[in-house]
Amino acid sequence: MLFDYKNTPIYYNSIGKGPTTVLLHGFLESSQMWEPLMPTLSEEKNIVVIDLPGLGESGVISPTHSMELMATVVNDILDHLKISSATFVGHSMGGYVTMAFTEKYPEKVAKIVLLNSTPIADNPERKKTRDRALKIIDRSPHAYISMAIANWAGESSRDQFSEAIENSKTLAYSFPVEGIKAALRGMKERKDRAFILKNFPRPKYILLGEDDPIIPLEDTLIIAQECGANTKVIAGGHLSTLENQPAVLEFLQQTL
Repeated sequence: MLFDYKNTPIYYNSIGKGPTTVLLHGFLESSQMWEPLMPTLSEEKNIVVIDLPGLGESGVISPTHSMELMATVVNDILDHLKISSATFVGHSMGGYVTMAFTEKYPEKVAKIVLLNSTPIADNPERKKTRDRALKIIDRSPHAYISMAIANWAGESSRDQFSEAIENSKTLAYSFPVEGIKAALRGMKERKDRAFILKNFPRPKYILLGEDDPIIPLEDTLIIAQECGANTKVIAGGHLSTLENQPAVLEFLQQTL
């Protein structure tokens, strides 16, 4: 289904009945990443998935897709569906959007689940990495996408899940270059929201991959403890829903 956000199409889908859970994908991903989990999760829940602006089947809104803008788009879709409260599950960038949503609409968030994600902002080194990525994309978007997605998986997973990783690359090749760049700019400019997670009064969880090359395990465990978030560490890298689907599904069934 397509939602019209200020003349820009935003793809979403809603299946199942019961309390709502919103699943938000990460950078260079789309709502398709959740498809293997949705039949089980929707048995007792209403599952809403959204292609964030500029990715998947959703259009590009502006040169920069800030986390706040993406959160507003999500909120407008929930209002359209007449959903007043939901649990939010965000993978990587989807977690950043979840934190922005929680700051803007705290009364609408029942639980927070961050998958391979963090509430903090980019450090200076990471910001420089995103600037370099923007330059690489201008020269060769396919090369950047291929390199990025391959590097996100844990070393032990790259051979085992090579076909799935290649499928993820192929999907990302179809995304508009301006949408990819808009997301990169938004992630680079996002604010630190550890205080939002710390002050969130309802259940909050962080699931981490022990070999995640993007979200540092030890640092994030410290942040989670400071914020009072329950944590679980599973095998795999940054692509937990691909590398360790059974553990992710079990974790979500226990927490949603």
